Amino acid sequence: MPVSTPNTSQGTIEVDALVVGAGAAGMTAALVASLEGLDVLLCEKSDRVGGTTATSAGTIWVPGTRQSRDAGFTDNVADAKRYLEAVIGAAPDKRRDAYLETGPQVVDYLDRRSEVKFAPYTRHPDYLANRPGATIGGRPLAPLPFDGRLLGADFELVRPPIGEFMALGGMMIGRDDIEPLARPFASLTALRAATSLLWRHASDRLRYRRGTRLLMGNALVARLFYSLRRNGVPVWCNASLQELTVAGGRVCGAVLLVDGHPRRVTARRGVVLATGGFGGSVARLNDYVRPPLAHAVAFAGAAGDGIRMARMVGAFLEDDHASPAFWTPVSETAWLDGGCGAFPHLSLDRAKPGLVAVNAAGRRFVDEAVSYHEFVIGMHRSHQSVPTIPAWLVCDREFIEKYGLGRVPPGRRPLRRFITNGYLVEAASLEALAGKIGVDPGGLRETVRQHNRFAETGEDQEFGKGSTEFDRHNGDPHHAPNPCLGRIATPPYCAMAVYPSTLGTSVGLRADPDGRVLTEMGEPIAGLFVCGNDMASIMRGHYPGPGITLGPALVFAYRAAMAMRGDRLGR
Repeated sequence: MPVSTPNTSQGTIEVDALVVGAGAAGMTAALVASLEGLDVLLCEKSDRVGGTTATSAGTIWVPGTRQSRDAGFTDNVADAKRYLEAVIGAAPDKRRDAYLETGPQVVDYLDRRSEVKFAPYTRHPDYLANRPGATIGGRPLAPLPFDGRLLGADFELVRPPIGEFMALGGMMIGRDDIEPLARPFASLTALRAATSLLWRHASDRLRYRRGTRLLMGNALVARLFYSLRRNGVPVWCNASLQELTVAGGRVCGAVLLVDGHPRRVTARRGVVLATGGFGGSVARLNDYVRPPLAHAVAFAGAAGDGIRMARMVGAFLEDDHASPAFWTPVSETAWLDGGCGAFPHLSLDRAKPGLVAVNAAGRRFVDEAVSYHEFVIGMHRSHQSVPTIPAWLVCDREFIEKYGLGRVPPGRRPLRRFITNGYLVEAASLEALAGKIGVDPGGLRETVRQHNRFAETGEDQEFGKGSTEFDRHNGDPHHAPNPCLGRIATPPYCAMAVYPSTLGTSVGLRADPDGRVLTEMGEPIAGLFVCGNDMASIMRGHYPGPGITLGPALVFAYRAAMAMRGDRLGR
């Protein structure tokens, strides 16, 4: 069934549930509501589905699942609660409890009744691995890869990943693909893997604009979309929310602008807002962020539409969080065809041995191997006293050949293109490098000298790089004595600027455990539900582990759909 194209001459459309926003949260809400027997309409303001989810890793953080137990993990919800209390605080939170209790049910429900399938990572530690209740694996789950060819013509409606995460004109690359593609002749196994990937991609490009081997967030989006199509759920693209309609104190529908024409939709059981928060709007983020941002990795369409409309009918914006957004450092890649101008430095380079991050004084300011969120928190903290935006990742050429840096892949290859366009700075000495990047040469020289001494002993006495399970997970397991510490000693030396950017927002609409939008007095607004980044995060600006935005997005989408089903059945 192709995506529905509404007849703009028709009058009011009447459904049980109207879902606004076709990211992971909105698609899950629409899918579950449909599976539970409701008549559903899903609307998306852009011309493709997926939102920020499509460009993400697609990981969900859901403790205590059957899938993790089957894989041999012993994690449980009680330990997860203890961990979240240690990270966020121990204040009573009904939504947090509901999330932990419902999460495993949601993963099983989707596994049984749809094509949305997850599997636990072999090993993926919580980000704050030294806190009570932290685990080294079992809580994060990854969507299984998906063959985009199963969608037929609808494959073109799945938003692609950002250009920075693709190669060869549209081939998705997973973490395990990097080594064989960078060094195909290192072994027979690597050659076979690289040949298989390239052959599949070449075959795809004869029929499609990009590769159909979908991974990470793109796989999650495609699995949700495929399930929606199989269940006959109509999806309207180019349909933006203009107004929520209210009658008798209840939200009973909305006015949409569909392909430039207004359409009125009546929703008997409720409207679900899942428009993605405002993580894609630099202007909106800068209402909360200082110094002002220049980049947002989140989908540009996530501009606060749902939040703005909800506030017009009395919804309360919860913004007393530790951080208004979830962060990642990025390097600027505006020179890259098909890119969005920013490469997220998530985990592939900062934790590897032989790299330091420095501020304008040439000094380190953070354990470089911490999570992307904590790294940017460290940037902002340092910037209060020493200019740290941008910060500079400093290494030598040997490091880049072995591990890569940002969009520069590993392997022995000329770096002239990256140097010419300013993405990478190179110099024959540390003093010359400092001059080119505008940092104190004495500070940089002393920082590298001290770092090299730490690398010899294996102990970072300044910031503890490599001292946690999370750090070591992203380091080089073959490097001793510390997988995250290595000498910076072989010229030429290299540097790359990184800036703060957001993956999504933490502040959002206050809601109850079933996703009902609340007023400032804590009263539910009848007929109005929220999930995803439109909802205030239960993590309250903290980032405990991978998938802490998508996990709650799916869980509260499920709970909102079930609440609407209950209303329909009079319970």
